[in-house]
Amino acid sequence: MTRHSLDANGIRPLELDGLWGIVFSPLLHASWEHLMANTVPLLVLGFLMTLAGLSRFVWATAIVWILGGLGTWLIGDVGSSCGPTDHIGASGLIFGWLAFLLVFGIFVRRVSNIVIGLVVMFAYGGVLLGAMPVLGLCGGVSWQAHLCGAIAGVVAAYWLSAPERKARSKRTAGTASPRRKT
Repeated sequence: MTRHSLDANGIRPLELDGLWGIVFSPLLHASWEHLMANTVPLLVLGFLMTLAGLSRFVWATAIVWILGGLGTWLIGDVGSSCGPTDHIGASGLIFGWLAFLLVFGIFVRRVSNIVIGLVVMFAYGGVLLGAMPVLGLCGGVSWQAHLCGAIAGVVAAYWLSAPERKARSKRTAGTASPRRKT
């Protein structure tokens, strides 16, 4: 179980076989410590994600999982002097959910979602530094997965806030003052 035999099923950047890693990567971890480090944020942020609605939780998870994984596949070797790397772990999903929760309230302009975003920002805001590029570092943390997951989370929040944004647009268009003829 700890022989890392499944690590090759992670995301291998720019290799066609590495695309399968998009499916498996969030389910694979390098060690028990890695799994445990991801478990608490997954549970907390996953619960908070469901507050946006079960359907949105499922769609946001799918968007972050796929887009974040695809982004990692595209840029996963950027800045690495170690040669080919397999990216594994759920932290891309965690960063995606984190980014989603931070911006979703702004997109929908709903106080409850903004409050959730602020709570998440205060509790996990420092974690966002993990999405910053670290060039030349071998092994360990995949800043590429963190960054791509966060970007995918913002994209998911934007796409999934479309009904509220469209309704708001219709409301504001309907309440605009009529033009006067002069």
